[in-house]
Amino acid sequence: MKTRRESREQAFVLLFEKTMTNDSMEDIIEMAVEARGIEMDTYCEKLTSLAELHLDEIDALIEQNIRGWSLRRLSKVTLTILRLAVCEIKFLCTKDVPVSVSINEAVELAKTYGNEKDASYVNGVLSTIAKTLCEAENA
Repeated sequence: MKTRRESREQAFVLLFEKTMTNDSMEDIIEMAVEARGIEMDTYCEKLTSLAELHLDEIDALIEQNIRGWSLRRLSKVTLTILRLAVCEIKFLCTKDVPVSVSINEAVELAKTYGNEKDASYVNGVLSTIAKTLCEAENA
């Protein structure tokens, strides 16, 4: 059984492929299972399907919170990490998975697949988005 961290990382890899190719998640997952022998778990499936389903909404939320930037200017790694984390924060956060955990996991992905500057940027953007979502929820 995979940990949530492993599920997030697998979801990141699959969503990164979507960011690069714009293929459907169904096709990407099917090819990954066949070609790389990956084993999908429930949490990864939820993350990837919700991210694909709500991609326009997720991207709009990111774009509203990246002052002075556009989605096109972000690296594909950073964009994918933000998409994954925003999806988790907006659609899957519960007492079991607090917002702070989602942000921390995204920062760790940025450190692994990007660099320290990416990690700081991801942290800042996600903190702003989380605050915006909490304010909207409490209004």
